[in-house]
This record gives sequence, structure tokens and C-alpha cells, in this order.
Amino acid sequence: MRAICAAVAFQIVLLNVMLDQAISQEQPIALHPENGRYFFWRERPTILVTSGEHYGAVLNLDFDFERYLAALAADGLNHTRLFSGTYREVPGSFGITDNTLAPLSGRFVCPWAASDTPGYSRGGNKFDLSRWDEAYFDRLRRFMTVARRHGVVVEYNLFCPLYDKHVWAASPMNSVNNVNGIGNCPRDETLSLKHPKIVDIQLAFVRKLVQEMNEFDNLYYEVCNEPYVRTLSDDWQNRIVDEIVATEQDLPHRHLISLNVANGRKKVENPHPAVSIFNFHYCVPPDAVALNYGLSKVIGENETGFRGKDDFLYRNEAWNFLLAGGALFNNLDYSFTPSHPAGDFLDYESPGGGSPALRKQLGILKRFIESFDFVRMKPDSSLVSDVSDGLAARVLAEQSRAYAIYLHVPLPHKLERIEDYFREESEGTITLDIPSGRYCTEWVDVITGKVASTQELVHPGGSVKMQSPKFTHDIALRILASDGPNASSP
Repeated sequence: MRAICAAVAFQIVLLNVMLDQAISQEQPIALHPENGRYFFWRERPTILVTSGEHYGAVLNLDFDFERYLAALAADGLNHTRLFSGTYREVPGSFGITDNTLAPLSGRFVCPWAASDTPGYSRGGNKFDLSRWDEAYFDRLRRFMTVARRHGVVVEYNLFCPLYDKHVWAASPMNSVNNVNGIGNCPRDETLSLKHPKIVDIQLAFVRKLVQEMNEFDNLYYEVCNEPYVRTLSDDWQNRIVDEIVATEQDLPHRHLISLNVANGRKKVENPHPAVSIFNFHYCVPPDAVALNYGLSKVIGENETGFRGKDDFLYRNEAWNFLLAGGALFNNLDYSFTPSHPAGDFLDYESPGGGSPALRKQLGILKRFIESFDFVRMKPDSSLVSDVSDGLAARVLAEQSRAYAIYLHVPLPHKLERIEDYFREESEGTITLDIPSGRYCTEWVDVITGKVASTQELVHPGGSVKMQSPKFTHDIALRILASDGPNASSP
């Protein structure tokens, strides 16, 4: 029996090696050549959807990222966000229960090696910013390899503002925590061009990181998380972008670059030409997409949360954002902790949500959009001429060919009691103005993914009223031309 188990284990290792070799030949995720508002990856149009841990999967040695990535893949999710370790948090930061981004003493790893000098504020030795911690890069490469096998695209976030004195006191870039005397400055000047020695350290890290990660197809870079919280200068961010671009000039692959623009909404003006993804946080309503649709680049919502714990909050937000024309959605999922890497912790007091049920629902959303030729579609709520009282609708359409519709109870960005908005066992109607044709219509349960009802529609053109089956809070409608390439849903 032991010999059989050993043989099976060897076969698994061999298959993984063969899979890694095959995938390593893939080109990195890119903008779709026909519609740059979406991604193109592994020879197919792609959107990125996830409900992921709080960005500490690599820097926290107590986090089992293999179980985490397997949990995402099991629900059909294909994205995660990762902080580099230039920034970390401490237990208690933001009121997050068992925060993955706040490793315990002695369990933090970052790009820089520990010195022989004691005195790091969170326990252990100070850092030497002139030397790399190769164990960190080994762990990072393992994470990227496992994510690649599972079809998970990683947003690698290079930097983050030092929000408060507690995270600044824990930062390797604070002079009290390194032996190089670098970082003896106000914390809000750490990510700026004001102190050349810090900038040199940061640029050296960018070069090292980009060289180490070049082989991976499941990767894009984000320069800085929430730079607007401390009003970081565009000049500093552009300098980081330039360094990524210059470093990749002599490497085999080019990777997409993202900027985090704002909470809520903002119009992007004069973007750096090398930036392809513009990410926003807490987009309720999803106005950021329409404001920046003319860029013809990916508009993403790469963080949301802080609205409560109910799954409906984030399911509703995700459907609205992606049917508004967004291409990326990531919810902060506090059911992932070091003790619960598979995301099954529900007794948290963190300021947001996340659950196994929500991840399944987001997987349903992703598959719903993928049932369309979505790169040919665009948001068009003008097609809706009427909707039942107390409901709202969002439409993504390719005129005459395909319509993805989300009918739902509208939720404000801030609400005191979500229970006041619940509508269980509801029915609704939506009146659409669509061209003449023969269509197949399907009402889809957004919680189970099952088709609740199907109807063949022979439409003379103009207004048509669609009656939904009973639903709780929200439901989706798929309309496909019966004679088109989308006629059969997967």
C-alpha cells in the first residue's frame, strides 16, 4: 500500500510539472485586442471575479495559500489581490478579525532580508534594505505557480500608503526597523520623490520583483493601493510605472499595469500611456465605469467591503458593476483567516462580509456573463422603458443579438438596516425596447444558478414586457437571438 501511495504521489508531481511547463508558454493576461475594456487570457475573452482574502497570503507565513487558492478555484473564481510586504498591518488594524495582512511576531516575510541586528518593532531583527530575502521570493514563486495551475490571476500590489502611526511603526521602510538608516522622515513622505535614498530602495525592489515574476502569465502589477488616501503625487506613481516598463524591455514578457484611482468615482485625466487598468474601490453606484468608458481600457473594482455582512450587499454590487461594463470585481472576504484558509470562518467581527455562499454566487455571476460574447456588448440601460415599482434594472447588450439583464432591489451605498430593503418571494416586470426577431429568454436564479423559466419569444419589434418568476431580492434575465452564435447557453 505504501508503494502504491508513493507511486500515485509521484504521478501527481509529474503531472503538475508537465502542467506548469505547458502553462509557462502562455502569454501574460492582456487587454482584449477587439475591446480593450475586457481582458484576453489563455486564448479567450476574460473577466476577473473574486471574493478574496485581505492580501496577506504570501507575507504571512501562517497562511496556507494552497488551500486558499483551491477554495477560489472550486467556486469558479479567477482572481486574487496580493500585497508585496513593503506594507503590512498589525493585529487590530481596521477592526479586522485575524487579519491575514497582520502576521504575528516572527511570521512576517518581505522582500528584504533580516539583518543580524535585533530591534524590529514587531519582534526579531531589523531589516537590511540592501539585501533580498530569497525565502520570500521562493514563497512568492510557489504562490504564483499554484495560482497559475488553478487559473487564478494575481494583482501584485507594490506599495500602499502608511495609513497611521501603527502601520508606520511596523514598516521595514521606517528607519527604526532597518539597519540602513533609510526612512527617517514623515510617514506621508515615504512614497514620494522627496527622499532619493528611499526612492532608490523602492526602484531596486521594483526591478528585482519584475525580473523574478516575468515568467508568469497570471499576473498584472498595481502601483499603489489607495494613493488618494494620502494624496500621493502622480510623479512618484509615474516613476514606478516607468521602472516597470524599463525593466521589462529586456525581458521576454510584458505585463499589464494598474492604477488605483479613487473610492467611488472619478474621471481619469491624462493617464500614463503604459497603464491599462484603472481600479476603483467601493463603487456604489458604479458610476466610475461610465465616467471612464471612453478610455477603452479595463475599469475594475478591486476592493469593496465595509458595508455590512449580508451576502446580498456584495452580490448586488458585483452584478451592477460588471453589467455596467466593468471587467474586474473583488470583494474583501473576511471568512479567510490564517486559521481558516479555505474561507469557512463566519464568526468574524470584521467591517465587511464574505462567505462560502457569496463566493458561489459570484461564480454564478461570472458564468452568466461568460455565457455571452461579452466583448461585443456594452451597457445600455436606455433599452429599459419601464420596471416594476421598487425594483431597478441594469443591462449589458449587443443590439439584436444578446441582452444580459439584472433585475433587483436597489441598495444605497450606506444603509442602516439592510432588512428594510429585502423583498422575498417577489415578482417583477421589465419593459424593453428591442428590435424584431426570434429570441430565447431565460430567467436565472442568481443564488443557485438554475434557470427558473424559459420562453421562446417571437418579437415584432418595439416594446416587450417580460414577467419574472418569483425571486428573492434579485434575479437575472438572459435574452439571446435564437439564430445567433450565442443561441445555446453553456
